[in-house]
Amino acid sequence: MKFYVLTLFPDMIRDGFQTSITGRAMEKGLLSLETVNIRDFSVNNRGRVDDYPYGGGAGMVMQAEPVYRAWQSVVSGMEKRPRTLYMSPQGRVFNQQMAQEFSQEEEELILLCGHYEGMDERLIEEIVDEEVSIGDYVLTGGELPALVVMDAVSRLVDGVLHNEESAEYDSFHDGLLEYPQYSRPEEWHGKVVPPILLSGHHANVDRWRREQSLLRTMERRPELLERAQLTKEDKIFLQRK
Repeated sequence: MKFYVLTLFPDMIRDGFQTSITGRAMEKGLLSLETVNIRDFSVNNRGRVDDYPYGGGAGMVMQAEPVYRAWQSVVSGMEKRPRTLYMSPQGRVFNQQMAQEFSQEEEELILLCGHYEGMDERLIEEIVDEEVSIGDYVLTGGELPALVVMDAVSRLVDGVLHNEESAEYDSFHDGLLEYPQYSRPEEWHGKVVPPILLSGHHANVDRWRREQSLLRTMERRPELLERAQLTKEDKIFLQRK
């Protein structure tokens, strides 16, 4: 999977992505990153890429031409244009299903990071395939949302996670929150590990974990149960609670 990020702050993207699991995956050649500094494509001598909005109002708007030139530097000569995602609070709210979709359908992604009051709408109409939000709040720029999307997608790419089962049991993989986890020692501050996890009976452990996921989801995010992949046994368990 290769990511192209159009940004005013390429160091922020590189520093955030070239560490930990994603950094190791890059060293192995499983992931690739190319950052494009939008300022390099400014149409004036001062390197500005923003201007006042038509119609008045507070703030500045990123101009269409510098961003378009930056985007063209990526897609020019490509046989197939990668999907272009614009990080925007007005977009579809990012979730695990979208991460799976991007990881399975795309070999390359372009992520566009906005700033100020946003992008010239004509630029969005010209190059953006989808606007993506990471939540109902506003950030200073699109770099953090881009890193969130890249991280979530990357961990679903084959070989990125050391344990191939890790992604399978993550929260939201099947629409539920993850079950509680425990590690050594068996007792800590008077609290003990649930005995079933020490039993060695894998089928019972699996069922306990499933029930804990169901309970945790019902208590903390009950709305998720409406879309979760529930078995007949799951439904019976929930009806008893």
